[in-house]
Amino acid sequence: MLTLAAFNLDFLCIHPFRDGNGRVSRLLWLLQSYQLGYEVGCYVSLERLVEQNKDRYYTTLEQSSPGWHQGQHDPWPYLNYVLSIMKTAYQEFSERVGDIKAPRGSKRARVLASITRLGAESDRGFTINEIERNCPDISRDMIRHVLREQQTAGVVVCHGRGPAAQWQKRG
Repeated sequence: MLTLAAFNLDFLCIHPFRDGNGRVSRLLWLLQSYQLGYEVGCYVSLERLVEQNKDRYYTTLEQSSPGWHQGQHDPWPYLNYVLSIMKTAYQEFSERVGDIKAPRGSKRARVLASITRLGAESDRGFTINEIERNCPDISRDMIRHVLREQQTAGVVVCHGRGPAAQWQKRG
């Protein structure tokens, strides 16, 4: 990540275009991030985060660029800025989706919990799509299997057929 940030600073100091150097540098930043395995830019706009911290962007660029042509510049203000933007992006991503790598409980238990929660939230019922949104790592087949089990046990009832079918929790 430090090499990426240093490259980005070098590009900005070279200033190859009359207009659009900042936008191109952020595009390169995003591309290099993907190539290095930092894929947070797929989910959180790095451009937006830079825009929200534009004053700091220009300040750190101003602090890091003097003496660049002589090799006597201090890259650390800009490097720290890039690192802070990436950290903010990962924090925002984590807040949005949570940690789904290690979900709690078995898949069946999580589908049952989703059925209970959705059944309590809505009188109209719920769809399989809503359960999928609550349990993104569980296959549709597994969700259907649990719903059939619950239907056989008399816990849920299905109204309709296909993707638009509404399920309701009894009692």
